[in-house]
Amino acid sequence: MAVRKFKPTTPGQRHKVIGVFKGQITATTPEKSLTVGKRSTGGRNSSGHLSTRYRGGGHKRKLRLIDFKRTNDNVPAVVKSIEYDPNRSARIALLYYTDGYKAYMIAPNGLQVGQTVMSGADVAPEVGNCLPLAKIPVGTLIHCIELRPGQGASMARSAGTFAQLTSREGDYAIIKLPSGETRKVLLTCRATVGVVGNSDHALESSGKAGRSRWQGRRPHNRGVVMNPVDHPMGGGEGRQSGGHPRSRTGLYAKGLKTRSPKKHSSKYIIERRKK
Repeated sequence: MAVRKFKPTTPGQRHKVIGVFKGQITATTPEKSLTVGKRSTGGRNSSGHLSTRYRGGGHKRKLRLIDFKRTNDNVPAVVKSIEYDPNRSARIALLYYTDGYKAYMIAPNGLQVGQTVMSGADVAPEVGNCLPLAKIPVGTLIHCIELRPGQGASMARSAGTFAQLTSREGDYAIIKLPSGETRKVLLTCRATVGVVGNSDHALESSGKAGRSRWQGRRPHNRGVVMNPVDHPMGGGEGRQSGGHPRSRTGLYAKGLKTRSPKKHSSKYIIERRKK
């Protein structure tokens, strides 16, 4: 894994740091049967009104259909290629199953083209294999974890992230998540062994504002430069601090707990995430 830096021949290249494709990406075009078009809303709702600010433009993308459930059990699959996905920070792997089925999966660190991966309850806990938490040894690093059996992977999916299976307690596994939160997950839920690849994504730097525009992000203006009618922190003669940091709707931006105390999943959380 590596990143690429540039000579400062232009202002945009002075601080530009991007990931390396050569040696990592083995296919430049996605599998056509596993891609669908993705429409851009530009932050507008179904009525055409702007409901989310600072969005718009950006390059066209196609959605890759990722198999987060991995339900094709006990059928070996060969990694055909490692590919780039514009919709996520992680790389994806194209799998060719021996029964003719094709699917994409999140590519973990160390996954190689030609390697065989499997899913199911009777599968060995090796990198890239997907199996229930009851069958994974304690202390293993995992990713793509289900919250409910059969729901599909919902936790630890971005580049370089991983969780750790720390112990088991009755019908539950105790997992330490990337945020630092420790929580219970049913042993029948599935997870994939290993760490999500492309860990150098955290070292990347866009180098210029134009790269944000390519990704569909428009310029974001601060609350303190607005008028009082537009933001609680706006207004004032000269440069004002803006008072207590808060959102456009008036909620405190630092320290205010917004999670509902009656949330059903609170009983599964053993330790909150680190601040």
